[in-house]
Amino acid sequence: MNTQQHVIVGLSGGVDSAVAACLLSKQGYRVTGVNIRVLDTPDQEPVLTPAALRVSNLPEFEFPVFTLNLSSRFREEVIGYFHDAYLAGRTPNPCMVCNKNIKWFGLFQAARLLGTDLVATGHYARTAIANGRCRLYKGTDPQKDQSYFLWMLTREDLSRTLFPLGGFTKPEVREMARSFGVLAAEKKESQEICFVPNDDYCQYLESAIPGLGERVAGGEIVDGSDRVIGHHRGFPFYTIGQRRGLGISTGEAAYVTEIDASSNRIRVGGKDALECRALIATGLNWLGMDRPEGAAEAFAKIRYRDAESRCIIEPMENDAVKVIFPDAKNAVAAGQAVVFYNNDEVLGGGMIAGVLKTSQP
Repeated sequence: MNTQQHVIVGLSGGVDSAVAACLLSKQGYRVTGVNIRVLDTPDQEPVLTPAALRVSNLPEFEFPVFTLNLSSRFREEVIGYFHDAYLAGRTPNPCMVCNKNIKWFGLFQAARLLGTDLVATGHYARTAIANGRCRLYKGTDPQKDQSYFLWMLTREDLSRTLFPLGGFTKPEVREMARSFGVLAAEKKESQEICFVPNDDYCQYLESAIPGLGERVAGGEIVDGSDRVIGHHRGFPFYTIGQRRGLGISTGEAAYVTEIDASSNRIRVGGKDALECRALIATGLNWLGMDRPEGAAEAFAKIRYRDAESRCIIEPMENDAVKVIFPDAKNAVAAGQAVVFYNNDEVLGGGMIAGVLKTSQP
């Protein structure tokens, strides 16, 4: 390693990014921190501004930190995407879109302005060069692995990114934080979407989109036979697999199995009605493999905390793929991501565009 290499580290204010910066500094890198602001007053031209921000109370971990206001871009690329997805009856995952379109965009912009190529974050993931290709792997800590959220990064992005925490567990990172004098060493982790107060996306949508509640209220709730069994508050306020808050009584547990935005209708059914044997994915990004020319085997996750399942990937027209599961998957939601793995390596991923109850076309 060239100990004079300059690296731009994304600082969120949390313990992970702070430890990542300190660890790289300890390893001999010249560190500059960048705090990307996304909820400030939007700027037309994002510029790097010096920030009075410290991550540690030890003088050996003092380094320059800048802020980069990307509020305008965040509003368009992430919040706009979030709104559009729910209004189309899909279930969005804004964090992965933010990673690609805001965090890495901002870090590479800062790297360009400061004359360096390398960037780093506090994500729990790993990279390595194998067979001439930069590959993405799971983080060592299975409870903290964040590789699922990084499938949208390109091979070029990964080749310029360092993940200092990928080989550590969260308890080890906490211990390093204390030894490094990190000010956020005991800070609790936030599991909420940063722009959704109290993690209440329904209340957020109603306040963020004027008139939405009145416009979509009173839609039909139907069963598997299209029989109307009730009415709901509006399709954007429901997610696939939801059981509570349906306001109906069927004599047995009922779950949201389908959301039809065009007719403002939701379909409910028993738990078995949530099962599917295949899905259609679009917007694919391939990392550890090239787009398959024929059927290819892999393992897939259809949400962050999902258990990986064996699958077969079949190419379709327009760069889409059909993903077939020998064992049925539960509560697959359009708008989420399907990410493909081979052991610890991320092969690629895409957005779930549709669900098939059987594996047949």
